Amino acid sequence: MIASAVTPQSRSLGPIPPLENAEMLNLAEFLRRYEDMHDVKKAELIEGITHMPSPVRIDLHAKPDGMIHGWLFTYAIEHGLEFYPNATLLLDTENSFQPDAILCSKPRKGGRVWLNAKGYLCGAPELVVEVAASTASIDLRDKLRVYRRNGVNEYIVWRTQDKEVDWFVLKDGEYVPQSLGRDHKLRSSTFAGLVLDVKALLALDGAKLVAALKKG
Repeated sequence: MIASAVTPQSRSLGPIPPLENAEMLNLAEFLRRYEDMHDVKKAELIEGITHMPSPVRIDLHAKPDGMIHGWLFTYAIEHGLEFYPNATLLLDTENSFQPDAILCSKPRKGGRVWLNAKGYLCGAPELVVEVAASTASIDLRDKLRVYRRNGVNEYIVWRTQDKEVDWFVLKDGEYVPQSLGRDHKLRSSTFAGLVLDVKALLALDGAKLVAALKKG
């Protein structure tokens, strides 16, 4: 659960220390420092440890990221869902992630996801996507465990260097990897008609990716 614990660190009236990579913090102190560092575009708290990613490359992250965004945005607007790119997600007291893409139901009090007083998304979205270049080991180990523990229904990791897509579905408390069909497509178990043409995705063919989605 997400708690708003106040610690001696978060009560300090002195200058706010900067975020440092690999520093151990609780959620309240992590957010306090992150909010104060306006030049930092992405930082995550993973099992109580601060992670500050490397610069983003066009070929291995930025362009693939855009493909995923276009795919999920197209589906979301046609099905009355919410799509959030690179939004801070508060999962529990030691984990604040900034996934590349989130697809979920509308945030509401008592729902799977909700917005806190500061406008941060809290809870367990139905589907999360990470585009993994240099972070593949973290995404498939530490983040996978946290998403699974917090009840995220489906988790996609696009390993751009390996040219592989992993789509995990939560079943009986465990993530089960989906197998690619003969048509080179993967399909959501949560959202009807959410189809991923993996061959088109790896080829960065946005037109085919959206065409396959519209066919369902």
